[in-house]
Amino acid sequence: MVKKIVKWILFAVLFSLLSLLIIFYLDLANGPMWILFIELAAIVTLLVLSILIPKKLKLVRFASVLGFIAVTAVMFILAKPTVERTKAVNDKNPEKTEVLTLANGKVQGVYNSNKTVEVYAGIPYAKAPVGELRWKEPQDVENWEGVRDCSTFAPKSMQAKESGVFNTIKDIYAEGGWHPDFNMYPLEEASEDSLYLNIWRPAGKTNLPILVYIHGGSLTSGRSSQDDYNGEAMARQGIIMITIAYRLGMFGYFAHNDLISESPNNTTGNYGLLDQIAALNWVRENIAAFGGDPDRITIAGESAGSSSVNAICVSPLTEGLFNYAIAESSGILAYKPFHTFRDYSEAIEQGNMVREEFNAKSSMELRNIPAEELVKTASNQSAMTVDGYAIVEQPYLTYEKGENHEKALLNGFNAKEADAFNLGIKATAENYEELLAEDMGDYASDMAKVVPADSPQRDQHFIVDAMGDAKGALNQAYSAIWFSYSHYLWNNYMVKQGKPAYEYYFTKTNNSLSNYHAGEIPYAYGNLWRHPGLYNEDDYKLSDIMQQYFVNFAKTGDPNGEGLPKWEARTVDNNLLLQLDTKIKMTEDPNEKLYDIIDKYEESLK
Repeated sequence: MVKKIVKWILFAVLFSLLSLLIIFYLDLANGPMWILFIELAAIVTLLVLSILIPKKLKLVRFASVLGFIAVTAVMFILAKPTVERTKAVNDKNPEKTEVLTLANGKVQGVYNSNKTVEVYAGIPYAKAPVGELRWKEPQDVENWEGVRDCSTFAPKSMQAKESGVFNTIKDIYAEGGWHPDFNMYPLEEASEDSLYLNIWRPAGKTNLPILVYIHGGSLTSGRSSQDDYNGEAMARQGIIMITIAYRLGMFGYFAHNDLISESPNNTTGNYGLLDQIAALNWVRENIAAFGGDPDRITIAGESAGSSSVNAICVSPLTEGLFNYAIAESSGILAYKPFHTFRDYSEAIEQGNMVREEFNAKSSMELRNIPAEELVKTASNQSAMTVDGYAIVEQPYLTYEKGENHEKALLNGFNAKEADAFNLGIKATAENYEELLAEDMGDYASDMAKVVPADSPQRDQHFIVDAMGDAKGALNQAYSAIWFSYSHYLWNNYMVKQGKPAYEYYFTKTNNSLSNYHAGEIPYAYGNLWRHPGLYNEDDYKLSDIMQQYFVNFAKTGDPNGEGLPKWEARTVDNNLLLQLDTKIKMTEDPNEKLYDIIDKYEESLK
């Protein structure tokens, strides 16, 4: 009797674990919902049959198990995320706005839940860059008939696909746990036809300043509809916020000599950047219809979006298009930038690799290859270049001449910028200098003296981090090399030019992205509430202050305002940063000593 009870307990435990694992995987794979119902029915059927079928009918019992395995296998194959467009607001039946007349046609958006903000999603700012227009400068958008419905975001730009399982695992980490609601994270539709922007404006207001935000993603991924920089909160504070999509990767930064001969501007390799500039031109021409002041535009971006902001600041095509710049966690002002910028020869080399990879004799032949195939390229298409049109010289040269366009700069970096990019690297005392040498060359040993291998480990780390006794040192060094060094240069140039520059250092920890790369975004743009349970009262207080800083800067070029902790501008005599944490205060740059070594390395390349 005892043996039978033990067997039934073991059976119940093992069966429950198996069932939970299956349901967990199906949730990771993201639906659709009917698959979950079929799988649950199969689990219940197997359980019932296991109880009812006598043991002596072994073949029948075996057949029931095989049937269950077959059904489960089919469900695993079919369990793929749904692909859909994202709604502009979460309300099921949002009230529509008035119809606005733009240069190319009429648009109608939707209100947020309390009608304080109007949202216009998916407005085209350029002609679809498909067919013959693939790898050509953005063309003026065509007129449309009737009223364009702007209640959903347009497709994200074409980019490499990730599995539903991988995407959900990332989201589970960001949300601090598994919330099984099945079909929780549908995939957003992707398309080459993606040159659209989204506008959030305070309802009924006019003569408003504008913040144009450029998303990050290494110039190869990302989307304009991401929740962390949703513009509703900023609009409630009296500015118009706009997010833009632009061509990415193979479609935005592919370069080849035969494309130059096709171009009226003799350009190739910066199509994504040209899209961003086209969007700025569209905003200047159309924003008055939304109550915006075209002479009060601020550009902003994070990571590769911040590098893009830096590029826009030096482009001869953007003079007079904007006033101020906000740059979060990247820039391209080193003599040889560490990422998102490359020599023209390297751009052409990677372009030739694409031609060989797809056995194409010309770029025209490449245009006949489906986007879904091209996006699988093994080449590196994640960097801008000097094309002689959008960017005419190495960006640092433009700053040395004082010909950059931003009149004021708000910028900064986070405490643990590089950590997420080094997850697979095991850093030990033995290989530490070798790892540094990959980016610092002969100056790796000098860097290792400033940041010794036995430097303290980080206060947090990812559970999948390969770690090693020198991992804290490696992450500190590369956070400076890849990220904060560019802000050190940028601020120094602004100080030299006598222009206002305000730098932050984001250190606030939390149960979401903490102070890793991109962790500051939902604070700055007021979207902590979109991640329930992951932020506490101190986080919301900091977010309120950061929003005010960013809004004030977009309005006046100065983040300071009544009731806010004083944010001191950088000067010749003041190189302090504003630490953004539970306690907000001016503090020293923790990477100051590292910059001396990186300076020497960069000088050695000249």
